Amino acid sequence: MLGPLAPEHIPGSYDLCRTHCESLSAPRGWEVVRLPEIGSTPPPVPDDDLLALANAVREVGMLPEEIPATPVSGPAGPADQADIVVLAEKRHLRVIADGERPRG
Repeated sequence: MLGPLAPEHIPGSYDLCRTHCESLSAPRGWEVVRLPEIGSTPPPVPDDDLLALANAVREVGMLPEEIPATPVSGPAGPADQADIVVLAEKRHLRVIADGERPRG
């Protein structure tokens, strides 16, 4: 891994200047992971449906056990979906659960 100079010695690591960090190559089959510099802006997160779904599920997992239920109504009508509750919503994605079965 390449990144900013370490504040203390880490066994198996090398402190290199910017010029040598940029020109370093790895042996065949290895991969060089370049860490962002301190103070630099992180790369933009891709706007992807799968990532949005993963983030929504992660947020629900961090919520306390008692989640207020929001009834779902949609094209099928509220009668067909009376036992479904929305746990989290982000843009056009929803994390839903069956209202009759306990979570966990």
